[in-house]
Amino acid sequence: MKYIPTIGLEIHAELKTKTKMFCQCLNDSEEKRPNVNICPVCTAQPGSLPVINKEAVKSVLRVGLALDSQLADFTEWDRKNYFYPDIPKGYQISQYKYPLVSGGNLKEVAITRVHLEEDTAKSLHTAHDDGSLIDFNRAGVPLMELVTEPVITSAKQAGDFARELQLVLRYLGVSEASMEKGQMRVEANISCRPEGQKEFGTKVEVKNLNSFKSMEKAIDYELKRQEEALERGEKIVQATHGWDEAKQVTFLQREKESSHDYRYFPDPDLPKLYVSQIEEFKNLKETLPELPEAKRDRYRSDYAIKDEDIESFITDEALGKFFDDMTKIFAGDKNLIKLASNYLTSDFLGIRKTNLEALLPGEADFAELIKMAGVGDISSRGAKDILAILVAGESNPRKIAEAKGLLQKHDEGELSAVVETVILANPKVFEDFKSGNDKVLQFLVGQGMKESKGSANPGVLAKLFTEKK
Repeated sequence: MKYIPTIGLEIHAELKTKTKMFCQCLNDSEEKRPNVNICPVCTAQPGSLPVINKEAVKSVLRVGLALDSQLADFTEWDRKNYFYPDIPKGYQISQYKYPLVSGGNLKEVAITRVHLEEDTAKSLHTAHDDGSLIDFNRAGVPLMELVTEPVITSAKQAGDFARELQLVLRYLGVSEASMEKGQMRVEANISCRPEGQKEFGTKVEVKNLNSFKSMEKAIDYELKRQEEALERGEKIVQATHGWDEAKQVTFLQREKESSHDYRYFPDPDLPKLYVSQIEEFKNLKETLPELPEAKRDRYRSDYAIKDEDIESFITDEALGKFFDDMTKIFAGDKNLIKLASNYLTSDFLGIRKTNLEALLPGEADFAELIKMAGVGDISSRGAKDILAILVAGESNPRKIAEAKGLLQKHDEGELSAVVETVILANPKVFEDFKSGNDKVLQFLVGQGMKESKGSANPGVLAKLFTEKK
């Protein structure tokens, strides 16, 4: 029987604010010392009162605008009640009925809501199973949660969506969204149903997904597990599963709670917010940068560069900015712009694969290198060699070319002697060329390059051979 997969994602991202969500403690994800950035509020001491972080609210509203969502006018915070050792209050301050952001779309995936809450502390389990430790540095960090509609149909589509969201968050500057550092966490709600059945199947939520690849593998595994269980006539139980990276399998953690289990109710210590009445939240759309999809469209329409090159500039913001600066220097010369794109994405990134600390060359030096390659002052091989020298810290590509003997000769009088030598050495090939076999021209040019020890301009050689026909 054929089964239809249905996937929805819940994605949490820690926001990049100076302080935590409801107190003045530093929001510092790089702090390694445990329990340093804590206070009576984020450790839930009796009598302490929370205060809303305005910057965190603004960040989520900007995310909503980037996703073409509807921003709330009225919003409030709720207490989500459940016990776990890393929840200091015995509840989490979150949003339930009135999220800041509703609807929206990204990568053709519909979004249900985006709301704001506080993060939990971090449990550290000892190696000898003699207890666990709690680090409260993360407790109270502002956490954005995005929930998609259950419209995703494959692991690849889920991965594409999550990667694009990470890019959007980084472009907006609201989160580093590093999966490796736990700043972005993905949970997948996965179900499948027999073809022809209208109702969704029973969903299983998979947690502990600490990379995009792990998420994709977990979704594929869980879909296969559910399909095989249904084939055997078994029922799928709504539950939370973990992902075992070592065994590449999902495993049962607990039966899944429903919303009523959390006993949501409005937090009495926090004021209701009317977003439209807050002056700082007006005209937020004007603060949005050019977002990834708009940048892709611009690169395609303005420069007609390859899609894989475009993705390099989209995912690496520093590289993208460098390329944008080159387009300004070359003032719309599409040939030079395409050449710059090729050398950046093929040759520079190739260097960086073997040397992770390789830095981009100076803008003026790189622009000069591209111009030299564009007019044929240096060969493609010479340009690659000079680029490697520039990346190592040297400057002035023309001087480097002169010192290394990489400048190509354009003088037709000087190169005519090279052409005559090649013709004398290869009379049959040249006769073949004269008879109309243009394919051998490349061979003749190659021989000319060899004769000139790489110093001849191949375009000039081709012109001279053709004139000799």
